[in-house]
Amino acid sequence: MAYVLVAILLLVAIAYIAKPFLGPKPPTNNPSPNATPTAPVNQVPVPDFQADSAFMFLSKQVDFGPRVPNTPAHKKCGEWLVRTFKQYGFTVIEQKVSAPYYKGGYMNGVNIIAQYKPELGKRICIAAHWDSRNEADKDTKDKNKAIDGADDGASGVAVLLEIARALQKNPIDIGVDLICFDLEDNGQDGGASETWCLGSQYWSKNLHTPSYMPTHAVLLDLVGAKGAKFYKEGISRNVAPQFVNKVWGLAAQLGYSEYFINEEKGGITDDHLFVIQNAGIPMIDIISLPGEGDHIFGSHHHTHADDINIIDKKVLKAVGQTMMALIYQTHNGVM
Repeated sequence: MAYVLVAILLLVAIAYIAKPFLGPKPPTNNPSPNATPTAPVNQVPVPDFQADSAFMFLSKQVDFGPRVPNTPAHKKCGEWLVRTFKQYGFTVIEQKVSAPYYKGGYMNGVNIIAQYKPELGKRICIAAHWDSRNEADKDTKDKNKAIDGADDGASGVAVLLEIARALQKNPIDIGVDLICFDLEDNGQDGGASETWCLGSQYWSKNLHTPSYMPTHAVLLDLVGAKGAKFYKEGISRNVAPQFVNKVWGLAAQLGYSEYFINEEKGGITDDHLFVIQNAGIPMIDIISLPGEGDHIFGSHHHTHADDINIIDKKVLKAVGQTMMALIYQTHNGVM
């Protein structure tokens, strides 16, 4: 889920640009004569992202049923995600979240933080949300019934799971955090932005590691549907313009310019907004924005058409291979 930001939210996000992001000190040009020489980086080829495997991970999530918080399907899917990340050798933190639902009561969820080589300081963060919407408010029928959320939620998580599988088979010496945010998709349509992204709001104020600051941070949302178009999203451009250009340039080098469009669109209320505002982490958003107005996210968005039939393996491949290249080229010193 994501909604177009009103002007004031863009101004808030832009204000954060003025705050410097803390990072490592630049290397000195005059190292101490007693300094230990830095070992050369072992260059690792970028593995092939297996779209068929990612599609399997996506189908498995959908098979649980709508992953609506406070339901058995949500609980079972969360447990499966934890088991699967652990199966691929990741250390998993389950961050419990209980947040007020705008219609009343509370939504109970869990942010799933899967860590590859948690002992390493240099880290890349790639995130997605794993819950799905409890109503098809943009549909013409069964508007009060939950949707499958094959694209809106499951697609991004499927990419994370395939990355985890690839990292186990092709080890590297860089830390990777794959974060599945919960409680993202059940906010008030047309209402306050704070009713959305409850899991990332909590995580960004309660980081799993104090002073957490990854080298790169990327959010994936709506990354699997037919006809996907990934434009350079407004808030991402404001907080990390050079990184956005690098990622889109990387996608172009890989032959995915059909999906990664070298054009700009406005800012979106998504998990990255609260990560930027609350944690000061310059996270960029890769999100499909193929339409305009009420259908900016595509005609399937928040309808029952967001099922397994909307998914295109070629889109999963484009996003997954770009993320794989980002991780391994960062390890190799290219990015």
